[in-house]
Amino acid sequence: MIDTVILDVDGTLVDSNYHHSLAWSRAFSRCGLDVPLWRIHRAIGMGGDKLVAEVTDQGTEEQQGDALRDKWTEEFDQLIGEVRPFAGTRPLLDTLKERGLLVVLASSGQTQHVETFLDLFDGRSVADAWTTADDAEESKPAADLLHAALDRVHGSSAVMVGDATWDARAAGAAGMPSLGLRTGGFGEAELIEAGAAAVFEGPAALRDAVAEGLLQRW
Repeated sequence: MIDTVILDVDGTLVDSNYHHSLAWSRAFSRCGLDVPLWRIHRAIGMGGDKLVAEVTDQGTEEQQGDALRDKWTEEFDQLIGEVRPFAGTRPLLDTLKERGLLVVLASSGQTQHVETFLDLFDGRSVADAWTTADDAEESKPAADLLHAALDRVHGSSAVMVGDATWDARAAGAAGMPSLGLRTGGFGEAELIEAGAAAVFEGPAALRDAVAEGLLQRW
């Protein structure tokens, strides 16, 4: 039986994927690199330590990776005030808790960004635990962050909720099922192909399914 729900934050609970994409685009431009926004968006959800090589090449990562990440932080800090939670985020979390489930918010973001996002929906008052980039040796799509999230609440069986193919792949690597949300801009078919057992329009639709007993049937 599922006793723990591990939820990604960026793009899943808060509407931030396009802010991330724009911040990365500006960081690349500042380093003299022309990387199309669509290509950046396709990599959002994987760790920032892997994104540079994913959208450029390993040589760029080795030569400019750290500088790009520093510039990304500067650019994202200017945009974070525009990020908002999805309308169904808090009702989803409340419903999960009402069902007696452990809730872990599994972000691989920087600590200051994660804390800002938690404040948007008063996440500290409902989550049993949360993570940041400091809690995993290897970022998604590796399974490290999900193992850390499950260990933090001593859960025995978990399902992962995320918006990106990278979330579904990380869940598969961790040996746990996953559910996808379309809120990050990834399509239903590709989320399922990446391993999601089902895909929902957003937090509100998933909340309704949970209230109707979705997780009790697993």
